[in-house]
Amino acid sequence: MKKTHEQNPAICQDAEIETGTPELLARVEDGVAVLTLNRPEVRNALSDTLSPALRRTLAGLRDDPRVRAVLVTGTGTAFCAGGDIKGMGSRATRPDPPLTRAEVIADQTERQRALTGALYALPQPTLAALPGPAVGAGLSIALACDLRIAAESAFVSTGFARVGLSGDYGASFFLTQLVGTARARELFFSSERVDAARCEALGIVNRVVPDDRLQAEAMDWARRLADGPTATFAHMKVNLDRALREDLPACLAGEAEGTVATAQTEDHKEAVRAFVEKREPRFKGV
Repeated sequence: MKKTHEQNPAICQDAEIETGTPELLARVEDGVAVLTLNRPEVRNALSDTLSPALRRTLAGLRDDPRVRAVLVTGTGTAFCAGGDIKGMGSRATRPDPPLTRAEVIADQTERQRALTGALYALPQPTLAALPGPAVGAGLSIALACDLRIAAESAFVSTGFARVGLSGDYGASFFLTQLVGTARARELFFSSERVDAARCEALGIVNRVVPDDRLQAEAMDWARRLADGPTATFAHMKVNLDRALREDLPACLAGEAEGTVATAQTEDHKEAVRAFVEKREPRFKGV
């Protein structure tokens, strides 16, 4: 029996999320926080308005009881073209007196931590839906999510070499983890466009769907994530993240800790009852 949201009223509190700008649209629907980058005239490139709005909004999602999964996408035919190149090098936003080199590095580090770092660290499962290109920092945002689904016409590119920058927002970390160091170096040095089919083959995206099905397929996937045992998903994310940097004994100890913790959750108890009663479980994320 397929679960419906009528069966799980705990995740039916739909509402708009105020972002402070039309450049970022946000809402909660069926337990899914849908964040839409909304600058289609510049392929949803980041700006001095959009980036802070993303940081503020992401900070509010972690402890929002309505949010059981997060979907990030873009308006129109792009996900995110990265930084707004036309604004790079502008003196209009430079402080007077100028920051020291150390202050600039600290500021940039914090900006990155509060955006892709915060997205990566969310306890809820996260999904990026790519209707089109994800380039530079836009690619970093997509890679910071747990999962990615792309339209057939989408492509990704590191893009940094084209503008003479070394890369930011975690692109080197995320891409190396997904495709390995040799392939990541190739993609960084070349800035080549990687089409959706090759992205799926390389493991950069999980699924590719027809363009006209992307938003429906992405939302369906996000709803199914929101329907799941989201407290358990948070522990899974910790385990999987640990596996990137720790040895087997540490991972075994961490898994044991997580198993003990999740065995005490109401979702585990509900799953056992549902198994005995031969029905689908109705998870509440606790």
